[in-house]
Amino acid sequence: MSILKPFLTSDVIISPFEINKLFTFQGNSELTASNVGIERYIGQNIVSSFWVSGSNPTGQIYTQDKVLVYNSIKKLYYSNYLTNPSGSPAGTASFNLDGTITGPAYTPNYYNYLSTTLPTYRYIPTGSGDIIGVISIPSNLFGEYLKPTSVILTSGSITLQDDGLGNMLYGVLKVGDVIYEHGLIILTSDGIPGQDGYGYIIYGDGLYGVGDEAFINNFINAPNLTCSFQSTVTIYESQYKCTIRQNEFNFSQNPTLISGSSNSGVIYDYATGSYFNPYVTTIGLHNNNRELIAVAKLAQPLPLSSVTDTTILVNLDL
Repeated sequence: MSILKPFLTSDVIISPFEINKLFTFQGNSELTASNVGIERYIGQNIVSSFWVSGSNPTGQIYTQDKVLVYNSIKKLYYSNYLTNPSGSPAGTASFNLDGTITGPAYTPNYYNYLSTTLPTYRYIPTGSGDIIGVISIPSNLFGEYLKPTSVILTSGSITLQDDGLGNMLYGVLKVGDVIYEHGLIILTSDGIPGQDGYGYIIYGDGLYGVGDEAFINNFINAPNLTCSFQSTVTIYESQYKCTIRQNEFNFSQNPTLISGSSNSGVIYDYATGSYFNPYVTTIGLHNNNRELIAVAKLAQPLPLSSVTDTTILVNLDL
């Protein structure tokens, strides 16, 4: 037997909070497994008067075209940084007497999915034949977005990690960008001024400059790549405040207090005294149709007070 009491609007609080899960995949067989599906692409700036579909294939699982990969990445994430890695200057329009409007060719008018409101440095090679590397993590793994500072790539003795601001770093050198909300790791090899287009790779105990293509291929085509990251998912916790007034629920519903059958028995004397207070052991949550949808069990029986209100908080994660 149970007693129902409706909730007030003020009795229900819904609070979101984020949870994270760590993923680590090593080797090509794990990265490309059917339940993982981490894809690696090479994008290339191929200057040609015409484009032939399928002429420049790339990809471990699904084949794409290098030209389309490069152009898509450049348009989405670097269009405001083509004339200056620190951000192309905004153009000031000039209104001419003949009614025309002129201004700089490049203006920062695009949304490039920046990871911070701080000044951002983004570099993409734009020379003919230049390449970039793209590692695409499917949304069923990263959830809503990749957790900042959790992205780690390791190939051989080289380890790259994001700094939480969207920069992929090798030590203190920036070698690419992370688009957290899209699950993309973009390797441009070198975005640091003064390094002359060279990335860095370790041989023995020393650092030696190597070409951009060798550096990027070391992560895109290497069979022993290890990719680690944390996913982010928002969980909504509903908190129900169950308030029992001092004059409510002062009769126990426990059938063991009845002598004889539940239909014709009488309550034991000790349960009818003025000092007897029932205990709460279980709270059931019902919908508007009075259908039981959740049950909350208390760790131990809780005695109700006859002189003050009793409030029990029930947390339900969805």
